[in-house]
Amino acid sequence: MDARFTTEQDEIRRALREVLHQRCGPEQVRTAVRTPDGHDGALWQTLAHRLGLPGLALPETYGGVGCPVTDLVLACEETGRALAPTPLLPTAVLAAPLILALGTDAQRTALLPRIASGELTAALAVPGRALPVALGLTGDNGGSWAGGGRAGGVQARRCGTGWRLHGEADQVLDGHSARLLVVAAHTGGYARSRTLLFLVPADTTAAGNTTAGLRRTRQTALDETRPRACVELRDVPAELLGDAENAGHVLRALADTGNATAATLAAEAVGAADRMLERTVAYARQREQFGRPIGSFQAVKHRLADVHVRVQAARSAVYYAAWSCGTGGDRAGALALAQALDALRLAASEGIQLHGGIGFTWEHEAHLYFKRAAGDELLFGPVHRLRAHAADEAGLFATAGPVRAVRAPETERKTVVR
Repeated sequence: MDARFTTEQDEIRRALREVLHQRCGPEQVRTAVRTPDGHDGALWQTLAHRLGLPGLALPETYGGVGCPVTDLVLACEETGRALAPTPLLPTAVLAAPLILALGTDAQRTALLPRIASGELTAALAVPGRALPVALGLTGDNGGSWAGGGRAGGVQARRCGTGWRLHGEADQVLDGHSARLLVVAAHTGGYARSRTLLFLVPADTTAAGNTTAGLRRTRQTALDETRPRACVELRDVPAELLGDAENAGHVLRALADTGNATAATLAAEAVGAADRMLERTVAYARQREQFGRPIGSFQAVKHRLADVHVRVQAARSAVYYAAWSCGTGGDRAGALALAQALDALRLAASEGIQLHGGIGFTWEHEAHLYFKRAAGDELLFGPVHRLRAHAADEAGLFATAGPVRAVRAPETERKTVVR
């Protein structure tokens, strides 16, 4: 294993940091999240046209750059540092890999070049709060999370040669502005119950109308930099993603996408934690108390050192998870995400505390980093479930047989004094 970055990876990270430093400052982030789309369209076009970020991990055949998914994961460390509000995660990390893995040649040819160019944004719609389960991060995604039974979730039924969807998904990242929805729906009833993915175009016409029966409502989110929406489908026409041959590979594709998504989210969290630590250290060097910088006090040094160790440990876990995504090795994304979210939460909370009174104000950006950690854990966690499912998959607590109590020798017993 060569842990060094390639020249191309270093260049991507350097160019991305330069662009985000100029176009994604704290005030620019606040302005962007309050737009109807929830992100800066001009910045998105810059990332797409200048850096090719949406198509970074897509094959050149479909207009992409042809880099491994590792490069996209590492690039997202820079977007995490700036808390850049872009449709990169739902489009390039969640939706595009599913279209590439399951779509027919016609679907790939029609959709992926538009995604790679930044023209088409997409979102993955999963019913309820089942996104981490659907991606195989906090549980086995072979259950009825898409809406089994007669009610709940999203139901799909055949209508002639096409399909119709009915249901609701209320936690869809960028679901209010995405021009294409990849919807997970339950079909087959009790006898042949299964989960399939469907394509629903969501382009707004000149008259302001969208696909018949489709209603999208932006929700108030804890983390404003990750806008989400409630998507209602009332007898909406949809196109099956892939064909009958790919129907049996949906759950596997979702799990593979989930591993890469977790690694990407972990990289963003590490970038955000590192940036928060940098700002806190800089403040501790200049803020004076009792005639000396607060950073010179031993107690403050210890707290910052603890954050530094946690961030570096999380970064190592993220880089290993990114490498594993590119080589088909261990599924380390969920564990890396758990460690990175812990590091970000610690860096943000310590940053708020050490900034003193200003750290608690709305005008300071410290609360944005804390909300990023809390918001990501609500969407893709919680952390203890990420770790528990990873332990179950690895068989960490599995035993070969019943555990028997072994009586210690007489000489090793301790006398209990009452």
